[in-house]
Amino acid sequence: MDVDYVDGGRVDHSVEHPRVNVIGRLEGRGTRPLVHLNGHFDVVPPGSGWTVDPFGGEIRDGRLYGRGASDMKAGLAAAAFAVEAIRRAGAPLTGSVEVSGTVDEESGGFAGVAHLCEIGRISSEHTDYVIIPEPFGPARICVDHRGVHWFDVTAHGRTAHGSMPHLGRSAIADMAALLELLRTELGPRLGERVSAMPVVPSESRQATLNVNALHGGQAIAGQQSPCVADDCRATFDRRFLIEENLDEVRREILELISTAEAADPGRRYTVTDRLDVLPTQAPEGSPLVAALQRAIERVVGTPAELVASPGTYDQKHVVRIAGVEPCVAYGPGPLTEAHRPDESCALDDIVAAAGVTAPTLLELVGGGPPS
Repeated sequence: MDVDYVDGGRVDHSVEHPRVNVIGRLEGRGTRPLVHLNGHFDVVPPGSGWTVDPFGGEIRDGRLYGRGASDMKAGLAAAAFAVEAIRRAGAPLTGSVEVSGTVDEESGGFAGVAHLCEIGRISSEHTDYVIIPEPFGPARICVDHRGVHWFDVTAHGRTAHGSMPHLGRSAIADMAALLELLRTELGPRLGERVSAMPVVPSESRQATLNVNALHGGQAIAGQQSPCVADDCRATFDRRFLIEENLDEVRREILELISTAEAADPGRRYTVTDRLDVLPTQAPEGSPLVAALQRAIERVVGTPAELVASPGTYDQKHVVRIAGVEPCVAYGPGPLTEAHRPDESCALDDIVAAAGVTAPTLLELVGGGPPS
């Protein structure tokens, strides 16, 4: 393949910590139609609880173990092998195929796919279809994802000597009051909202709110001093449904914060938005989905299941920035293994996904369904 390297172009790209995207292209007789296969090669931190080396790539009992094995190095491997199978077979291509490995997806994708879309490397002007091999399994096609409202809330207190807390105001206590209000007031309401989108796992068809991080007062490590915490910050992860409205999602949070402040005039909170992502939905009747369905039934032997993702992925940038609406996720590995200790992927899943992707590419850019 012809290969290009594209710097991330964001502030987190540097000589010491490079963020470099790689794009390979297999040219056919023409430039169109063009199918772009994209996978991210960044991973989340390993965390604790592993019984194997998280970066060892150990193969045991037919499974590949390691951080990113499922999310989503297996998907990148399946995409690369699918294109290599076409090249080795010498199958004639009417159009062309690209494969990209990109950075930054786990923290938003802004130096990766978003950047490639912004500079026109992925664009509706020359890109017809995009497949992102996220781990949904060999028989599933992910056509949608939920929305995200990611934000910080800071509780502002007043420091004082820890032996005389009545002279200060604990920001931690005020944050605790807000967290309890969100749990008891907002939590049950979100649990009653269920999307018509086929989100997997089924529990994620509800609207959700998670506390991703919490910090108040002094750092735990190091020398301590007796002080009332004058600052406490929480990071919230609100996943909303396609049936919900982002403005209403924000308003609902702000109203509960106002309720907490009204219950005690000494309380004061500020809100800072981190990230907003609207839900996405692939167009019905897309040739991309139809080609994948035919290939899955032929290779895997079962009808394809159309599903939606509980979380966001780089589909958002492909659709919103590049304007390429025929974009889906199809790749090996169980989604439930992502970001967990002892993450793994069945080798058979990788083979099956590559076996589905190759004939899909041939149908879309090779002049028709393969025999």
